[in-house]
Amino acid sequence: MKTPMHITKFLFAAALGAVISLAGQHAFAQGIDSTAKKVGNKTASIAVKGTSSITDKVYKDKEGPNGETVYINKKDQKYIVDEKGKKVYLKKSEIHDKKKKD
Repeated sequence: MKTPMHITKFLFAAALGAVISLAGQHAFAQGIDSTAKKVGNKTASIAVKGTSSITDKVYKDKEGPNGETVYINKKDQKYIVDEKGKKVYLKKSEIHDKKKKD
């Protein structure tokens, strides 16, 4: 028995629609993942900076290579917190005086 032509076209269109729909959802999910990572990194950075300002000392009148706040831990190590919330330990040459605001 031969299937009618319109049923074959309908099945083909349905299968094509399902494939396109799944591909679109995957691309949309990647956008959500990217946004979630950015939010997560920002949250981690804020949390580490808050913890550092409480547990460690802030190095007054000094700043990091790009104007970041410099913290000093109990071992007298100087560090900054990057945009992902990780502590980046600095060499003496990477720390400079804060620029005065006019």
